[in-house]
Amino acid sequence: MVENDVSGIDVNMGCPKEFSIKGGMGAALLTQPEKVKAILTSLTQGLSCPVTCKIRVLPELDKTLELVKIIESTGVAAIAVHGRTITERQQHKNRSYVIRAISEVVSIPVIANGGSGEITCYGDFETFRKATGASSVMIARQAEWNCSIFRKNGKLPLDDVIEKYIRYAIEYDSNVWNTKYCIQQMLGSLQESERGKVLLSAQKMEIICDLWNLGDLLKEKKQEIHSKSENLKRLEDRDVELQVALKRRRISDENIHEVDVKFLRSNYGMDDLPKSVLWNWILENDLDKPVYNTEQYEKSFQSVITVNGVKYTNRCL
Repeated sequence: MVENDVSGIDVNMGCPKEFSIKGGMGAALLTQPEKVKAILTSLTQGLSCPVTCKIRVLPELDKTLELVKIIESTGVAAIAVHGRTITERQQHKNRSYVIRAISEVVSIPVIANGGSGEITCYGDFETFRKATGASSVMIARQAEWNCSIFRKNGKLPLDDVIEKYIRYAIEYDSNVWNTKYCIQQMLGSLQESERGKVLLSAQKMEIICDLWNLGDLLKEKKQEIHSKSENLKRLEDRDVELQVALKRRRISDENIHEVDVKFLRSNYGMDDLPKSVLWNWILENDLDKPVYNTEQYEKSFQSVITVNGVKYTNRCL
């Protein structure tokens, strides 16, 4: 189960997007308190990790407070509240007073959301938290625009942030569309600049990287990925050969696994020679070192290797 791999599970009951509403998901659940209760109760009782949920406020304050009390009764660890209704967007004023009212009627931590228009630097987090009476603050858009907003000593220049982001995109082989979208969010109105216009028309990572003088780094990474891919392909091919060819026969009254595979030195790099791979595997699994025994058959030689009590040989003389 995923619960063993995460710190907690959050249920988003605040998404106002059309696809969520039509599918009965996200903010569509806000008007179905019994379903909300059933979902969250099932999760809190069935999981060992903390469960939280995020909501938007309802148009009526009393109904919003009724809903959060139901949510609290399910045993969730915290509740995040976006201070806008389903139909409201970022141009509408965030209802901080509703979040404050929620903070006053529940005993679980309240995470205030919706203040990106009011938060432009690190110090604004505390101002927003106090205005809402919440335990903590959650932001989205400001973090997309410049993630260094979380630095106590001030935001970094936008170009520095974008360059570092592109370096991450290169390192983890992010595709051009995801990379381009994130940079667009950071640039904002600067998309109308000459560099911004080139970015908007870019359909390849090379173009984006060149805009921030990272073209050479991208080339190096692509070569590294290609090399690793080729090595993995060779390993996969050898694995298939082993699965097909591995069988057992008796040689000199002994059971020996016979492998039909040829060793071609040109197929291997310095780091993936069979003996090196085997030795590393032996060390990782804390096994006794392998034992080699070579015998002559007419004009040819054949070796038998014993690994973890099992003997292997190569049928290709």
